[in-house]
Amino acid sequence: MFESEVPKEHILDAILALQEKYGHDDFSFALEHLGGGYQFLTKPAFQSSISILLRQQSQKRLSTAQLETLSIIAYKQPVTKTEVEQIRGVSCDYSIQKLLEKELIVIKGKSDSVGKPMLYGTSDKFMEYFGINNLGDLPQPKDFSSETNQIGEEKDQLS
Repeated sequence: MFESEVPKEHILDAILALQEKYGHDDFSFALEHLGGGYQFLTKPAFQSSISILLRQQSQKRLSTAQLETLSIIAYKQPVTKTEVEQIRGVSCDYSIQKLLEKELIVIKGKSDSVGKPMLYGTSDKFMEYFGINNLGDLPQPKDFSSETNQIGEEKDQLS
């Protein structure tokens, strides 16, 4: 059994069977496809009760500075701390340290530029945290409504 090849179809069939089994109302969790793998997650109906019990909200909350820093890293990766600071306009030392501690970002290597600064990118935990399977699932600029970013009203011009 060990070291033997298992056909991919058998694995996928087993995953589908597990998803169907745990999809019933008898269970407070379900098997979900996240971060390029599968994970048992609490169903939405039970989430609030469990989060109160485990105090997940306070442990997982990101500050505005951390969220801004994480967004820049997600969209520009691999990116150096200096590049992030140029975009944000402020020091990002604390935010980057906290994001590393929370394992939402990882060091991807070192840049070839002067001083060989570290390059940062998102981690698999980032994918799980935001419930996405790959970076292509991130919202794109075209997904944001331009109406909310305009001042005043556009008037129809007659020719």
